[in-house]
Amino acid sequence: MCSSNSVIQAQKLVDQLRVEAGMERIKQISLTAADLVRYCQEHRRHDPLLTGIAASSNPFKDKKSCVLL
Repeated sequence: MCSSNSVIQAQKLVDQLRVEAGMERIKQISLTAADLVRYCQEHRRHDPLLTGIAASSNPFKDKKSCVLL
């Protein structure tokens, strides 16, 4: 039973590798990376990870302050 299980797993792996081998790859990866860098630089003013979120528009800000008694 264990050997039939490993044969099934091996067949699934082979099928997956065939699918991956048949995929069309990006030939000019450096141009794609340059496009990504340019896009990030053009949109950095609107990126909340870089600019932060204004306290007035932050939906996760605590509404009440913590008071210790």
